[in-house]
Amino acid sequence: MTLKGVGGEEGELPPGARARTTAQQNTRRGAGGDLKSPAGGFKVVCPGPGFAMLAKAVLSLGLWLRFAAGQDTPEPGPQPPISNTEGDLLFLLDSSASVSHYEFSRVKEFMWDLLHPFTFGPRDVQTSIIHISTTPTMEFPFDQYLTSGTLRKAIRDTRQLMGDTNTGKALSYAKEKLFSGEAGARPDVPKVLVWVTDGFSTDDISEPMQLLKDMGVTVFIVSTGRSNFLELSAAASQPSDKHLHFVDVDDLPIITKELRDGILDVIQANRLHATDITSSSFRLLWPKLLSQETGYYTLEYAPAADLARKRTQQVSGAHTSLVLSDLAPETTYEVALIPESNVHYFPTQTTRVTTLAEEISPVQVLISESGPHSFHVSWAPVLDSVVSYQVLYGPLPGNSVNVLEVDGRHNSTVVEHLAPNTTYLVTVTAIYRSGKEKSLSAKACTQEEGSKVRHLRFEDVGPSSLKASWDSADGAVLGYRVRCRRQSGPSSVLSVSPQVHSVLLTDLPSGTTGKVCVQPVYRNQPGKRLCRTVHRQPATEAQGYRHTQRA
Repeated sequence: MTLKGVGGEEGELPPGARARTTAQQNTRRGAGGDLKSPAGGFKVVCPGPGFAMLAKAVLSLGLWLRFAAGQDTPEPGPQPPISNTEGDLLFLLDSSASVSHYEFSRVKEFMWDLLHPFTFGPRDVQTSIIHISTTPTMEFPFDQYLTSGTLRKAIRDTRQLMGDTNTGKALSYAKEKLFSGEAGARPDVPKVLVWVTDGFSTDDISEPMQLLKDMGVTVFIVSTGRSNFLELSAAASQPSDKHLHFVDVDDLPIITKELRDGILDVIQANRLHATDITSSSFRLLWPKLLSQETGYYTLEYAPAADLARKRTQQVSGAHTSLVLSDLAPETTYEVALIPESNVHYFPTQTTRVTTLAEEISPVQVLISESGPHSFHVSWAPVLDSVVSYQVLYGPLPGNSVNVLEVDGRHNSTVVEHLAPNTTYLVTVTAIYRSGKEKSLSAKACTQEEGSKVRHLRFEDVGPSSLKASWDSADGAVLGYRVRCRRQSGPSSVLSVSPQVHSVLLTDLPSGTTGKVCVQPVYRNQPGKRLCRTVHRQPATEAQGYRHTQRA
C-alpha cells in the first residue's frame, strides 16, 4: 500500500504498520478505470469527475445526517479504574476546517473513551486540549478538571474552531503549556502528547515536534486521513509501530486499548508504586534513576496516622524494587523514595499504600498418604504474617501429645513413629508475627500393619465363571470387599466375612476382559486394594485362563 501526503511524496507502508482502509480502498481497479470488488461481485462505472464529486457530496450528506440525528457510538463499556499513574496528558486536537463536524464529534468520543478509566488529580493524571487552528488555543488548563464527571462534560462541550491547519504553531504552543505552571502543568512528571490528525498541515511540524521530544515528551500520533507515513513516522516517538496509528475515524475504538496501554507504560514506569500488597507487606517499584556508581536511595515510610513512627532504609542505586514487611494490617502508609545522586538532582517520589485486612490461616487441614506408622499433614493458606506453625498430635482416646515445629514458609509435614490402626487428633496452630495464634484440627487414622491382600489368583470353573481366591491380610480384619469390573455388563461389589477368602465371579464370557480388586476392611478405614486383570480366552482356544498383574 502507498500513502500519499500533502507534499505529494509517497512512502511505502511497512509490514506491521497500523493501517485501516475504507471500502473504497479495499476495492481494486479494473481496466478502463472501473472499480471492482475483490471478489468481482459488483461493478461501479466512473464516467468522469462529475460522478466523483456527486458521490462525495452524497457521502458527506449521509455523514452529516447521521451526526445530526445523534447516532453516536455506544457508551464505552465498564473499565476497571487505573491508579498508580502520574502524568500530564495533552491532546492536540485538529479543530480546523479540514475536519468535518462528524469527524470532530467522533474524535471527542474517542478522547473520553481513552481517558475514562484513569484516576485524575494533582497526584494522578491531569489532561488538557490544545486546538489546531489558525491560532492555537488551549481549551482548559491541566489542573481545571480533576474528576471524571467534570472532565467528561468539558470534553463534550468542546467546540470546533475551524480555520487553518497550523499544526507547527500548535506544537510550539504545546511546548510552552506542557511545562507551564500557569497552565496547570507539573514539574518532574511524565509528559505525553496525543496528536489526532487528518494528515494535513499548512506549516512545518518537524522542528517543533523534535524540540518537544528533546524535552522528554512522549508523542503518540493517530491519523484518520490520507497521511504521509514517512513524515508521521519521523514525528512520533520511537519505535513508531508503538506510537503511530492509522485508522478510519469510525474505527477509532479499535485502537483505544492499545493506545491507552502505550500511555500507561509511560506514566506508570516513571512513578513509585506498590504491587503484591498483603496484610503485612508490599513490594515497591520505581524507575531506574541511579546506578551502583552514581548514588543510592533513601526510603522512608510510616503509618499515615502516626508519622512519628517513621522507618528509614538505604538501598543501593542498582536496585529498582524493595519488599517492605512486618507491617500492620489495614493500615495506610506514606512512602517516600529519595534518590541520593552524586551526578544529577532527582526529586523525591511519594506514594500511599494501604495494607489488606489480616488473612486467617489455616482455613483447612488435609490428611493424606496414611500408612501404618505415618501420615502426611498439609494446610492452607501460607501467609507472610505467620512466623511458624505448630503441629500437635496424639491418639484418641488418650492424654499424650507430641509437637512438631514447622517454618512459616512451609505448609506441610510428615508425622511419623505412630501406632498402626489408631485414630489421632491433629491440630495445626499458626503463630503470627503480631503474637496472635489460630488453630484448626482434624482426625487422622493410621492403617493396619500389613493391611494388604496377598496372592490374588483365579480358577476357571465354567464358560462364563471364575473363582477368585486370596490369602488373608494381617491384622484385625472385619471383612473383605471384592469388586469386579467387566468389559461388558455391569460392575459388581461383594462383601464377605473375614473367614471367607474366595468368591465365585459370573458373567465373564470367553474372549472378554475383567478387572478384579480385593480390599480388606478394618475398624477405622479400608486397607490397601490388590487388583488383577483377567483375560478370558475365546471359546475356540484351549480352555483355561490367563491373568496379568497391572503395574
